[in-house]
Amino acid sequence: MATTWSIVAMSVGGWVAIGVLAVVVLFVILAYNGLVGARNRVRNAYSQIDVQLKRRYDLIPNLVETVKGYAAHEKETLERVVKARQQCIDVSGVANQAQAENMLTGALRQLFALSESYPDLKANQNFSQLQEELTSTENKISFSRQHYNNTVENYNTKLQVFPTVLIANMFGFTPEEFFELQDAAAREPVKVQF
Repeated sequence: MATTWSIVAMSVGGWVAIGVLAVVVLFVILAYNGLVGARNRVRNAYSQIDVQLKRRYDLIPNLVETVKGYAAHEKETLERVVKARQQCIDVSGVANQAQAENMLTGALRQLFALSESYPDLKANQNFSQLQEELTSTENKISFSRQHYNNTVENYNTKLQVFPTVLIANMFGFTPEEFFELQDAAAREPVKVQF
């Protein structure tokens, strides 16, 4: 009789061990999949910023051409905008992108400040339409950055909390950078009202 109980106890112990192992494996799978999903949401959010930035970059040459017709001798300001735009296009990485965007925002501010000196430019319908489109795009960029940063916060939190921190370290998940504006003036929207 003692042998039967030993066999039953060993059998129950085996099933308990298998059950515990199954729970651990299930946890690892769920945690890993959750981290992959969060990382993919971060990448998607960054691509949404990229879409809006491309739209912004596409508007800038038209804006520069419009201003050039009215303020041809303001060559330095126009060149600064074109150069800043190209740097934004060429750069990679979140921190570098944010720094390049700061430079472009400053250059655009100078460009829009020119319009105060040129009443005909302020009255130009094409310029007005471009400024409206740029304002709309700036708002979309702002919302995209906010969404990206919220997504990064969620992902980075998952990387740091127990027990998913164990899975994150085991599989090499790394934190993502926030899209931060360094220049206090760049934190303000581009002022384009006339």
